Amino acid sequence: MRLYEDEAKRVFELEGIKIPDRYGIIKNRDDVEECIRDSKFPIIMKSLVLVGGRGKAGGVKIARDRDEAVRILDDMLGMNIKGYIVERILVEEVVEEIASCYIGVTMNPSTFNNIIMVSAAGGVEIERIAEESPESIFKIELKENEKFLPEELADSLVNFLIKSKGLLREYFKEIRFVISKIYEIYQKYDCKVTEINPLMISNKGPIAADAKIVLDDNGLFRQGDLLGSLEIKEIRHDVSEPTRNEIRARSAGFPYVDLLPEDHKKDSDKLYVGLVPGGAGYGIFSIDETVNVGNRFFEGRVIPVNFMDSGGGPSQKRVEEMFHLLMDYEIVDIIITSRFGGISSCDTFIRGLVSCFRNRYKNGKRIVPVYGRMVGTDLPSARDYLERSKRETPEELKDMEITVGNRKIMAEIIREGVEKAFKMRGWNR
Repeated sequence: MRLYEDEAKRVFELEGIKIPDRYGIIKNRDDVEECIRDSKFPIIMKSLVLVGGRGKAGGVKIARDRDEAVRILDDMLGMNIKGYIVERILVEEVVEEIASCYIGVTMNPSTFNNIIMVSAAGGVEIERIAEESPESIFKIELKENEKFLPEELADSLVNFLIKSKGLLREYFKEIRFVISKIYEIYQKYDCKVTEINPLMISNKGPIAADAKIVLDDNGLFRQGDLLGSLEIKEIRHDVSEPTRNEIRARSAGFPYVDLLPEDHKKDSDKLYVGLVPGGAGYGIFSIDETVNVGNRFFEGRVIPVNFMDSGGGPSQKRVEEMFHLLMDYEIVDIIITSRFGGISSCDTFIRGLVSCFRNRYKNGKRIVPVYGRMVGTDLPSARDYLERSKRETPEELKDMEITVGNRKIMAEIIREGVEKAFKMRGWNR
């Protein structure tokens, strides 16, 4: 669960880390006068949304007087930043920077060890720095899951920053305190990520100019006091950096994860497979089996593009939207689907799929071939509806091949669908 910047800064302040003077939070024009009445210009106005990249998107700006603050407010409120609408704006003092650095704590997913990192390149995209200049980041991996950061490790982290930026030397103790506290916060509040970027060194000492905290959903049951102090009454599950597809799926009420970056460049020599499974377990199986079939029979040229879960007993409308989403996703070449009806109904599933095809055909939208199988609850009625639909609208449904019953396993369905798609391109194994 990601905290908003103002919430993360409240946690930092509670734990003794200095933050900028806060003048208030603006929700509408009526809040402006009260918020800036006691402000000392210039002020910084920051959109409160749960994604990064706000600055590049125009969601962080400096106002030098009241009129400029009002203009920024008018531009920023209602702004769409990566699918999130700006509804609140944090107003703070502008910190006069002498120097800056980055401090972050997270977990190594391959070892489950905690990692603490520092860099003298504060205030920039740490991911880009890590890729282009990995030597500018110092990482320590803690193998014992220590509750507190050992003093000698904290010292080594500060010394790395001083070596990179000598003028930090006079703030040795203050920076060491912040580094130790960031790690302590990470452990104390069951965090997945705790980060300051940048930690600004000013004439007031080190100040957390920005703040990021992501709480582990699995540990939220232990964090009742924290959530209460932040006046968080409903759990906000961690949405990380959602893609357009993920935002769309969330709005429609079903889990969805893109497996490729949003800007992934399509390889014309490969086949990109969208997956609409029956449940979460089958969704994971579908990804694995698609990769397996691709590696065994198609020289590794088959790429699954998503994870999806219809949820128990989805409505026809939800089923239809699941297929619409993948057919609108321009990278997808074919869709593999499987309805293993238990709680869910095969009849509802096939009606949703048929409706998707007919709707797209009617409106001249792109249609992606679908190969799949259905078996389980309501299979007889689903079979009857499928056969009747094929007779009534053969042209609309010519790119839909659904096997009814257990006479083929899913590995065969996947293999046959992929093979047909490659043959349509003129490529033979």
